[in-house]
Amino acid sequence: MLSGIRADLAQARQDFLVSGDDRLLPIVDAHHHYWEMRNPHPWLTELPRIPFRYGDYEAICRDFMPEDYARACAGHRVMRHVVMEGEWTPDDPVGEARWMRALADASGEPQAMAAQIWLDRDDVDTVLQFYAEAPLRGFVRSVRHKPRTTSREAFRADWSVPGSMRCPRWRRGYALLAPASLMFELQAPWWHVAEMVELANDFPETTIVVNHAGMPGTRDEDTLRQWRAAMAQLARCDNVRMKISGIGVRGEAWTPAHQAFVVRALIEDFGVARCLFASNFPVDGLVVDLATLWAGFKTLTRAMTPEQRLALFCDNAVGLYGLC
Repeated sequence: MLSGIRADLAQARQDFLVSGDDRLLPIVDAHHHYWEMRNPHPWLTELPRIPFRYGDYEAICRDFMPEDYARACAGHRVMRHVVMEGEWTPDDPVGEARWMRALADASGEPQAMAAQIWLDRDDVDTVLQFYAEAPLRGFVRSVRHKPRTTSREAFRADWSVPGSMRCPRWRRGYALLAPASLMFELQAPWWHVAEMVELANDFPETTIVVNHAGMPGTRDEDTLRQWRAAMAQLARCDNVRMKISGIGVRGEAWTPAHQAFVVRALIEDFGVARCLFASNFPVDGLVVDLATLWAGFKTLTRAMTPEQRLALFCDNAVGLYGLC
C-alpha cells in the first residue's frame, strides 16, 4: 500500500481491489505531452517537417491540452499525469517548464514533469538551478536530453561522438543530475545498449527511466531477439526503470496480440516493480487511439494479480515521480 497519497487515489485503489473492475483501475500516465501551437515547438510549428519514426505526423500538429486528453481517454480512470518535454525550442530550455507549471496551476494537470536539458551546453548549471527553485522545485522530477545515436545499419560498437552517451562533455553534465536529485529520461534505440549500461554503472546514484521500451521498432523475429537480449542486459542495472510506452509500429495495427511479446518480455526481465505503463500521447495517436491503448495494456495484464496491475498502472509511477 502506498503511503502519503491523497484520498481520491487511495479510494480509487481500494475500489479496484474490492471490485476487480477494470473500469475502476486507477492509472497514472507516466509519459505524455501537452502543447499549444502558439508556443515554440519547431518540429510541430515549422516547415519542412522532420523525419519521424511514425511517418507523417501532421495530425498531431495541433493543440493537445488537458481537456483533449480527458476526451480521448473516456472509459478509463486516469488520475495523475507526468508530462514529458515536447522539444520546445532549445534557445529557451526552461520555457516549457514554466509554461507547464502555469498550466498545472490553472488546471490541476500535470502533477509532475520531465523537463528539457542540454547536458553538453554551458548553461546546464543555470538550467538545473532554475529547476531547483520555486515554482519548479518538486514539479520537475526528471530531465531529458536525447543523446546522439545512429541507425542500426551505421552503428559500431565503438560509437562515440559529440553529444553521445560516451561524450565527455555530455557526461560532465550528466554527473550534475544526482546532486540535483533529478532522474534521467533515456531515449535511445536498443542497439546502443552498451552505452546505456555504461551510463547506469558509471553513475549509480542517478535513476535512469528508459523511454519507449528501448525502442524495439519492427517486430521481425531477429529484431525482437536482439532487442530482448539488449533489454535483459540493461535490466541487470538496478538503477534503471522501464516505461512501457511508444511501442507502435508504423503501418501496423496496435493490438494486444501485436504488443504481447514486448510487454511481457519487459515485465519478465525488469520485474513488475521496475516497469510502468505510459501512453506517449498525442504522439502515439498516430498509430492507436488512447482508449484502445489503455484497454490493450489492461488486456495484456489481466492474468496478473490486482496488486501487480496497480503497480504497473499506478503505484510505480506515483513512487518514482513523488506523486500523491
